[in-house]
Amino acid sequence: MPELPEVAALTDFLTEHLVGRRMVRVLPVAISVLKTYDPPVTAVEGAEVTAVRRHGKFLDVETDGGLHLVAHLARAGWLQWKDRLPDGPPKPGKGPLALRVALETGEGFDLTEAGTQKRLAVYVVRDPEEVPGIARLGPDPLAGDFDEDRFAALLQGERRQLKGALRDQSLIAGVGNAYSDEILHAAKMSPFKLAASLTPEETHRLYEALRDTLTEAVERARGVAAGRLKAEKKSGLRVHGRTGEACPVCGDTIREVSFSDSSLQYCPTCQTGGKPLADRRLSRLLK
Repeated sequence: MPELPEVAALTDFLTEHLVGRRMVRVLPVAISVLKTYDPPVTAVEGAEVTAVRRHGKFLDVETDGGLHLVAHLARAGWLQWKDRLPDGPPKPGKGPLALRVALETGEGFDLTEAGTQKRLAVYVVRDPEEVPGIARLGPDPLAGDFDEDRFAALLQGERRQLKGALRDQSLIAGVGNAYSDEILHAAKMSPFKLAASLTPEETHRLYEALRDTLTEAVERARGVAAGRLKAEKKSGLRVHGRTGEACPVCGDTIREVSFSDSSLQYCPTCQTGGKPLADRRLSRLLK
């Protein structure tokens, strides 16, 4: 799933390639992709792009008519830039193409989604706050006013485990499965530790890990072409998606805990005092 650093890089890329140009066609290909109907998607055709912004994991293309084309790439979505779009309209079918945006220059981009779940979402709205997912977003962890006191206040009384708290978009915007693993590894904390149980020193350590991990990832992604962002993200991850490999910090074997639709990775030596976490799903499979 594209998370804050990748969406930030896409925002920069689209700012360079879209601002000042007109969208001449916006063509939904998958029935499931368009989540709004008033204004219609055709209302942004002919509009000039004035800005591209990021809200958490949402991309927001702002136009001179006051409308916003907002996209959330979900778990399996991606943006593919085309220096020259194919001639003729795309054909609806079972392929990954969900929506195509064509510019007056002949350039444009496709939003694609792999798999069968079809969670990629596109909205045409007058105000980004009309998008439910944006309206409920918590603070951006890289914002200038997101200081340690604000972070501590968010965690105070939070009875969930750290892994779940960091991924909650209404608590902190933009962190997903991959970077929550990376942040907790950098902070040397168990993903199962309760957020409300943190000491002031632990809160400081987690705050520093949150800011540093995301800042470093944004810097790595900056200037990388849209088509190479996935590979760049994977190359920079230390524990996420690396089950069975050696921890780059201590050399211990990276372990995994599986859930119904996702998994987390961690280093026992760095994060859990050398003790493997219970993997209930795996335990049930072995019975």
